[in-house]
Amino acid sequence: MPAFLSAGDRVGIVSPAGALQHPEIVERAALLLASWGLDVTISPNALSHRGYYAGSVDERICDMRSMLNDERVKAVLCSYGGYGCVHLLPYICDDLCRNPKWILGMSDCSVLHAAALSQGMMSLHSPQCNHLAQRGSDDASHYLRQILFGELPQYSVASHPLNRCGSATGVLVGGNLSVLSALVGTPYDMFAQHRVLFIEDVNEPLYKIERMLHTLRLSGVLSSLAALVVGRFAGCKDNPDFGGTVCEVIHTMVQDYDYPVCFNFPVGHTDENYPLIVGAYVDIKIEAEGVSLSFCQ
Repeated sequence: MPAFLSAGDRVGIVSPAGALQHPEIVERAALLLASWGLDVTISPNALSHRGYYAGSVDERICDMRSMLNDERVKAVLCSYGGYGCVHLLPYICDDLCRNPKWILGMSDCSVLHAAALSQGMMSLHSPQCNHLAQRGSDDASHYLRQILFGELPQYSVASHPLNRCGSATGVLVGGNLSVLSALVGTPYDMFAQHRVLFIEDVNEPLYKIERMLHTLRLSGVLSSLAALVVGRFAGCKDNPDFGGTVCEVIHTMVQDYDYPVCFNFPVGHTDENYPLIVGAYVDIKIEAEGVSLSFCQ
């Protein structure tokens, strides 16, 4: 676990993947972080455009490596996801473990969480600049601030009709389903036995979600979990021809297993995007009255 932050510590903002459509959100997010007592630095190419990407591959690698190797920087916040973090993978892993610090982000930045985990380091699946700029006073932002300064929250969320009750303790892994399923069988495959897996996605057709779940099933991932936490699948439309809703498809895919399953947990491309520590031990209890998830110190 990287060291928690203190007032005056520096946070670096990088754009490791796609270019921002509204670069001004970086400045607004920086102002919020400054209001938390943090010193913020923005990487040279964070606001750049090189076609689809926020800079060339070399520029994005340079920005990330500079932040990772700067001992003054205690956390690195990814401004945006999109696509492109995979370009950085062969070049940053040694830097991740040389000077451990919190990596913050979601969506395509699930690649970076997988890379950190491959080096034995925890990271933080969290809101990015757009969320902080627009909803910086909401619960997710509040929880992010708590975690960064060493106060680990306990989440309590409503029950769901498809939940499977039970309790489990294990290492929490997960992120964007499309990204993580593409890493199965690579050195950055974060799936291992008896882990608590959380998944989310955005704007994927239902048949593609089912296909990705079959990849996890055929590779043995789904059968070996301690628990499954199904986050929000924003923009993924219901389709009766492919099983109905996302939750119904996932429920069917795991019906042969007996571990606890939670649906509609507030994580993903949604206004409610609770930060989760990838690589941390968690206790999860799924009961008829609701769900609780807590981090083990």
